[in-house]
Amino acid sequence: MTGLGVVTADGDGHEVFWRSLFTPPPPGHRTMADWDPAPWLGPRETRVLDRFTQFAVAAADLALRDAGRPVSDPTRSGVLVATALAGMATVERQAVALRERGERRVSPHFVPMFMPNAAPAAVSMRNGWRGPCETIQTACAAATHAIGRAAKLIANGECDLMLAGGTEAAATPLVVAGFTNMRALSSTRRLRPFDGERDGFVIAEGAALLVLEERDAATARGARIYGEVMGLGSTADAHDITAPRSDGAGAAECMRLALRDAGVEPAAVRQINAHGTGTLLNDAAEARAVSAVFGPETPPVTSTKGATGHAFGAGGALEAVAVLLSMRHRVIPPTIGLEKVDPEMSLDVVTGSGRAWAPGPALSNSFGFGGHNGCLVLGPGGEP
Repeated sequence: MTGLGVVTADGDGHEVFWRSLFTPPPPGHRTMADWDPAPWLGPRETRVLDRFTQFAVAAADLALRDAGRPVSDPTRSGVLVATALAGMATVERQAVALRERGERRVSPHFVPMFMPNAAPAAVSMRNGWRGPCETIQTACAAATHAIGRAAKLIANGECDLMLAGGTEAAATPLVVAGFTNMRALSSTRRLRPFDGERDGFVIAEGAALLVLEERDAATARGARIYGEVMGLGSTADAHDITAPRSDGAGAAECMRLALRDAGVEPAAVRQINAHGTGTLLNDAAEARAVSAVFGPETPPVTSTKGATGHAFGAGGALEAVAVLLSMRHRVIPPTIGLEKVDPEMSLDVVTGSGRAWAPGPALSNSFGFGGHNGCLVLGPGGEP
């Protein structure tokens, strides 16, 4: 992984993102109220692209710029952009137009604006890349799956260069109402992963895309290498459309598969970036899964969602970036919002101002509605 592109409520770029992981956010949803697409899109493009696609275009450009804009065969260059809810803002606006003003007032751009594949399509067209161009929609595990699949395409010799990650712009009135009535959102407007008083999550907008390329090619051009994808796990709970298995069995198997794919023993794992949404059931199930895989002495665990909020389909990409930056800075970010670990959990959760570490294999966990589980094993890359 040689390039990182991030846009969040805290600003653009991975340096801003890294600093935000150590600062308690203001209460409430992490929306990009001051979002300005002008650096990347003209007025007409802005009008015909939903915010989730705009975020992806910006993150892609930032990632390619960070990677030094590597040159590759366009037929062997691809884009995998995950999203959970895609163009919900467009759907809501156009539904109002239909109801209040009639069918003739529905925009002819409506369908291409809200469709989930609009984001990777826009990125591929802007770069002229004609390789795989796909959307993954496995809820909150989607970006993790996208990064893992992109790495496999390169490892299998099918592609030379990939942009992979996720984007989300789903803090809309309809989505907020749905999660509120589901009682998934925090009544305190704070996301407190693994806390004994946790009561739900806050929604985040944003995107993160990563440049992936074959190591020898990256080294040959003198690229900065943030890290490598060592392994991927993917499983299903086959249990419930929203609730995880209470014993965490599906998540535990996903972690084991990722470690097996990476050729890494549990004892060698030096950090876990948890899914850690701050919900009662999810955090409890994940804690049981981690204990099942690692035993009573777990690696250091952090959930960066306490700082970022929950960006759904983009969350796994933001967390992969957080892991890579923690390797670069040799510090594991703290679990913002956590005051006291739930006594039912046997986890070594990182708190305070973070924790110094010697970078090594790290797990990044993502678990989504529908029982979708995704886990990445990321390793330090070093710099040539």
